Amino acid sequence: MTPIFMLAWKSVLNRRVTAILTIMTVAISVILLLGVERVRTQAKNSFANTISGTDLIVGGRSGQVNLLLYSVFRIGNATNNIDWKSFEEFSHHRAVKWAIPISLGDSHKGFRVMGTNHDYFQHYRYGKKHPLTISKGKEFNGLFETVIGSEVARDLGYKIGTEIIIAHGVSDVGFSRHDNLPFKVVGILDPTGTPVDKTVHVSLEAIEAIHVGWESGAHLGNTPSADQLESQIFKPKQITAMLLGLNSKIQAFSLQRQINTYPKEPLSAILPGIALHELWGMMSVAEQALMVISVFVVIAGLLGMLSSLLTSLQERRREMAILRAMGARPRHILSLLVLEASCLTLFGLVAGVVVLYGLLASAAPLIQQNYGINIELVALSHYEWKLLAAVQLAGTSIGFIPAFHAYKQSLSDGMTIRV
Repeated sequence: MTPIFMLAWKSVLNRRVTAILTIMTVAISVILLLGVERVRTQAKNSFANTISGTDLIVGGRSGQVNLLLYSVFRIGNATNNIDWKSFEEFSHHRAVKWAIPISLGDSHKGFRVMGTNHDYFQHYRYGKKHPLTISKGKEFNGLFETVIGSEVARDLGYKIGTEIIIAHGVSDVGFSRHDNLPFKVVGILDPTGTPVDKTVHVSLEAIEAIHVGWESGAHLGNTPSADQLESQIFKPKQITAMLLGLNSKIQAFSLQRQINTYPKEPLSAILPGIALHELWGMMSVAEQALMVISVFVVIAGLLGMLSSLLTSLQERRREMAILRAMGARPRHILSLLVLEASCLTLFGLVAGVVVLYGLLASAAPLIQQNYGINIELVALSHYEWKLLAAVQLAGTSIGFIPAFHAYKQSLSDGMTIRV
């Protein structure tokens, strides 16, 4: 260990209170800078991992972001429905390997209700092509059976066998509820960190059955009892959207063009990856704003360190003069102060990274439950290392300012000051 480094270390220890405050300032700025970057990256990955293995999403004629939002993220409503005959035609297309019908429009206590069939549980994938798994119970088979997401079960305290009432539309109010047709919970899905966790799944036939006697959202006639409805055979007339998996991804653009020019009704087919990229592009303004705020916090932290160094320099003028009298050259004084600033910045970076990982480990389950964003405790990325290197370089560079002031001070100036 060089004498200059030893001297810098002892100087920092001698001013430990000021040094600790400076390190905390740098650490807080680093926590915010890396925290925003980590949450931004993980949120982007969570959005991208919501749906996996689906080649095309098809819905009524609409913009691709709107179609993606209501079909995958359960946000908003469809502009138009799809005729069931159109679904049957495309589900049997030679390029289609599997097709999942989706029917939206109802809700239960703030959670969206989705009508689908067993192909949903068999073919829907999320993350890195993870299948849906049922933690308790089984898939629905009866007309008035439902499989609920993990968040629905947790927030509402539902268990296997619980009966629930579905409401017509997204607002769960008394006059819109199908009170005489309760559904029985027969299955609870494992957590996925996606909108699946907030969804109540029923069969397409059940969606048709509960709307007998309803027209345009209004209850116009008598609704048959559950026993009467179970004795009937229901076939969907319309659905909200469909998810398609193809035999070959090369066929995606060809089939997309066929669907977009379908003569029997106006349809839109989108590629999930492209739609997700456009969605994230729309959110880039907020993303950039957060990054700018983080950068300014880092600048404020470094300026605080500069202020501390300049203030302490006035108190250390005699110290500098004594060092000069003992043979230290101006370049040694300059190296000493720059090394102090560099050490304080480095300690701040290390403290910031350690505290950040601790906060992420503690907050990850809450973020997962409340926002569906999966925060993984992975090693620092190449970009994050570059950010830390930039902060370290800036902190070291700031040390040159008080060092230059000390460099200019003469030996007599330091020895004659009043104390």
